[in-house]
Amino acid sequence: MIWIGYWTRWRCDFVGAGRHRVLRGRRERAMVRVRARSSPPIPSDETFKEEDNLNDLIKEIFHDNPTASDLSKSSPSAVTNGAGLKNFSRAKVRKCSPVYLGGSSESYGLGTNTSHRTCDQLRCTTCDFRVITLDDYEWDKSCNYIFFRNNMPDLNKLKGKAVRKSGARAYACQCSWSSIQNLTDLRDEQHLRWVCGKH
Repeated sequence: MIWIGYWTRWRCDFVGAGRHRVLRGRRERAMVRVRARSSPPIPSDETFKEEDNLNDLIKEIFHDNPTASDLSKSSPSAVTNGAGLKNFSRAKVRKCSPVYLGGSSESYGLGTNTSHRTCDQLRCTTCDFRVITLDDYEWDKSCNYIFFRNNMPDLNKLKGKAVRKSGARAYACQCSWSSIQNLTDLRDEQHLRWVCGKH
């Protein structure tokens, strides 16, 4: 009887130790798996080749496109050292200041205090339409908001209410219109909500 008691106790201790060893082995294998998942992958040679190809492509773009190369010269922080593009800063926006309107004899371009050119990039801040122009035309007196609302930007329909006048230029968006003969500062035309888009 005493012998059976010792045998049973020894068997239980042996089986318990075995179970303990099995559980400890399982825990160790699980920890190895967790460490493998959490560790960052080692970059392969293919990853480095893809980065090199991307850098070569970026260099080609800057080499082929003069505006892009000007951008990289003017803004050194726009391109990182071989790691691709960082924060692409916008190209320098040039806007008319002040904005001029004028007749058909006035040349288009970027208007400044020294260069009095009429803006050809006008946009309306009310209707968000681009302003169209008709050289050597002026708008008929019967033109109204509904006419421009319904017919913008179809030039053929708009010409139905445009009258030929040499030296004049007819301007219109979807909600405003004006006929100009001489060089005029847009600030003097308070009813027009037009701005220079950008050149």
